[in-house]
Amino acid sequence: MNSRERVLASLNHRQPDRVCIDFGGHRSSGIMAIVYAKLKKALGITSGDIYIYDLIQQLAIVEPPVQEAFGVDTVEMGRAFLTEDKDWKDWILPDGTPCKIPFYINLEKRGDDWILLGDKGQELAIQKKGCLYFEQTYWPMADRDIREDDFSDLEEQLGNHMWATAHPGAHLPLDEAGLSEMTQRAKTLRESTDRAIIGLFGGNMFEVPQMLLRMDNYLMYLGLYPEHVERLSEKLCSVYLNNLEKWLGAVGPYIDVILFGDDLGSQMGPLISPQMYRRFFKPYHKRLWNRARELADVKVNLHCCGSVAPLLDDIIDAGADAINPVQVGARNMDAPMLKERFGDRICLWGGGCDTQTILPDATPEQIAEHVKKQIDILHPGGGFVFQQVHNIMANVSPQNIIAMFEAAGNK
Repeated sequence: MNSRERVLASLNHRQPDRVCIDFGGHRSSGIMAIVYAKLKKALGITSGDIYIYDLIQQLAIVEPPVQEAFGVDTVEMGRAFLTEDKDWKDWILPDGTPCKIPFYINLEKRGDDWILLGDKGQELAIQKKGCLYFEQTYWPMADRDIREDDFSDLEEQLGNHMWATAHPGAHLPLDEAGLSEMTQRAKTLRESTDRAIIGLFGGNMFEVPQMLLRMDNYLMYLGLYPEHVERLSEKLCSVYLNNLEKWLGAVGPYIDVILFGDDLGSQMGPLISPQMYRRFFKPYHKRLWNRARELADVKVNLHCCGSVAPLLDDIIDAGADAINPVQVGARNMDAPMLKERFGDRICLWGGGCDTQTILPDATPEQIAEHVKKQIDILHPGGGFVFQQVHNIMANVSPQNIIAMFEAAGNK
């Protein structure tokens, strides 16, 4: 099998010839740029710069030599964009490592802090001295009364918060010129690789309102003003569907997996009850995910962190083909149970290595043993793609990362 065949076989619950490996194929299977620079050095890779494709999390683009070293079977569609030196500008990571960020990101240094600015100069986020991430400081709809809001400017506000900072490819407008460029570049990428191509769409029904209204407000509104939350959801889903039609019309023939997102869980359990999920979010997830499959021959992958086992039957019923990152260290998310209860109905895209307690703190030998155990549980019969549980953090040693991928590659 080639990489694309391998991933699609596992997504279709057929045993591939070896374990499928995802590294940097989407925004939660990657690596922070600080440790990526160290990893390249440990691998003896001296070519290329350190390119940041997600400024908020400061994730690095995983380059072809690293993909080859670890037998990676996936690639994110954004690798087709920003391919020239002029598309990037210099920046410095918190530990002093030089890097490149996309040309369109607007940053301003104020004292020891970095400020992320929006298109109109508004302050969206801040990275304080000593911090490794940006933190949101502006919620564009937080001061509005949801009961009186007609959401007429919702589409405009969707681009007016920290998390709207575009990754490469998503920086293009969904107009004729932007869609034409998306098509051309996605097609070129398709012709250049046999890796499974992942397109990041988003379509977050639960999280984006938190980014607009602020999390505390939105969770309160779910209880106090459910009918107005439903009005917002209807409007939001309508905007997403319109964008989905355009976006998949442009890139659908050239991608294999479409990634949606909604973090529904905490470390201890779901953030909302199954009943609330069924009322407020499942109908819209179902509408979006089914429409995606009508528009293109793609598999639907949901990024959903946390302890979400009580929601998985409904997530499967809504149409998800895969879920990541499979947070096996969260409550009620142990791998044997997930494989037994759900493994024949949804692809467990993740759970390959615990990034909370194992990857940063264990020895390489302990990591290898842990990875092999996880694979022995999750891989049989297909329905599994190896990735670590979310992005690799800045404090992880390169030796531990290498041990993880070597163990996965040997299975």
